[in-house]
Amino acid sequence: MIIDNDLLSIQQARILAENAYVAQQQLADFSQEKLDSIVDNIAEDLEQHTREFAMMSAEETEYGNWQHKLKKNNFVCGFSRRAFHGMRCVGVVAEDLDKQTMDIGVPIGVIAALCPATSPVSTTIYKALIAIKSGNAIVFSPHPRARKTMGKVLDFMINTGRNHGLPDGALSYLHTVSSSGTRELMQHKHVALILNTGVPGMLQAAQESGKTLIYGGAGNVPAFIERTADVEQAVRDIITSKTFDNGVVAAAEQAIVVDGCIAAEVKRAFEANGAYFMSEDEARSVGELLFLPANTLNHDCIGRTAVAVAEKAGFQVPAGTQVLVAERSYIAEFDIYSREKLCPVLSFYIEPDWMHACEKCIELLLSERCGHTLVIHSRDESVIKLFALKKPVGRVLVNTPAVFGGMGATTNLFPSMTLGSGSAGKGYTSDNISPKNLIYVRKVGYGVRDIESANANILFGASDENVPRAVPNSFQSDSLNEVRRILQETIAEVLAADSGHKN
Repeated sequence: MIIDNDLLSIQQARILAENAYVAQQQLADFSQEKLDSIVDNIAEDLEQHTREFAMMSAEETEYGNWQHKLKKNNFVCGFSRRAFHGMRCVGVVAEDLDKQTMDIGVPIGVIAALCPATSPVSTTIYKALIAIKSGNAIVFSPHPRARKTMGKVLDFMINTGRNHGLPDGALSYLHTVSSSGTRELMQHKHVALILNTGVPGMLQAAQESGKTLIYGGAGNVPAFIERTADVEQAVRDIITSKTFDNGVVAAAEQAIVVDGCIAAEVKRAFEANGAYFMSEDEARSVGELLFLPANTLNHDCIGRTAVAVAEKAGFQVPAGTQVLVAERSYIAEFDIYSREKLCPVLSFYIEPDWMHACEKCIELLLSERCGHTLVIHSRDESVIKLFALKKPVGRVLVNTPAVFGGMGATTNLFPSMTLGSGSAGKGYTSDNISPKNLIYVRKVGYGVRDIESANANILFGASDENVPRAVPNSFQSDSLNEVRRILQETIAEVLAADSGHKN
């Protein structure tokens, strides 16, 4: 019998979305305490299996190394989850007794979720936890390269959640994965939001769905080492970050921009910490290896070590080499070194001063049009602030490794595995995505003054002499006076009629 997987996937998407909608109606009645209990129980049970899932994902995808994936898995089950404690997402989430206002948290509804093959376990766990925490149902479309791993993780979470009161259908996934099924899921009338982390191939379809989109895309992160920086520390931070999980994290550094007066010192520090500066021929060979003729990443190089990439490119490097570095002068569309490279390969630019470095960083960020993350290593606060003010980027990190600073491990940004893109990006927020991004807030305001007071003090500004007003011309003045006269007479008539009615 011939089975049409596209049709089967489409039908599954429809069923899962319908079931998720029903389940979310039940979740909407859950208290924050009940939702928190489900999240904590799922995460605590997962902590016993994070090593198993890390090894499974590395084996299935052949990306990165399982030891670093284990750290990411433990990060979301422990550190991130603890950051949720005390966070109110549903019901009364804020109250100002003096102003007599309240904020009511309301779940957004059903979420369609896409996760990258580079971090399939940690990203899946994180999205599921923040969805449940905020009272939403979530349906995953597993990445084809990580289908088995994501399926096993989700089955575990579904069973654990059910045992602790999670309604059937509140957490689910496509068992038959196809692009047609994923599109059907994203376009379904019951899906309110699409949460796409690192799946650029489905970005256009997500945008065309007309749904609210949170997108964490390619980072292409520049790191600027300014002349006042602690050079040794900056270099160690960059190499530690770029080699984490063999460079597959989108927040990892991709290009180093160096203040010209310290370029020699920076280069020596890199070489002392395991960097290999390639010749022009070697850089050309690596570039031809990393990207296929169709201008797409070569998946055989993603998440490989620097030594392995060099060997594939046809040359040998010292056994302890941590990163490969290509010195460049210009950014060009045809130069792969101005793009994101998901392995321990860096480009290296030298600029005469921080102003030229600023322009170079902007060019690098705009080359991928995602505005993800920028790092600056400096002790000059004025330069740091100017960088933060001028960059088309979602987050600026200062004196910290990009991977760990971006995810909130070495900074006080929210600890997250989904980092929104910035002002030049494709989604609606640049936040480190938290449960708060998956709700809308209903505003409640109590009446605190009667209409007479509003009329006298607010609507016409009779007693508020401090409010600046434009000086009107004579026509505007006559017109405004006439409008005020009519409004005052109308309000007086309404109040008189209301008073007579009460009598």
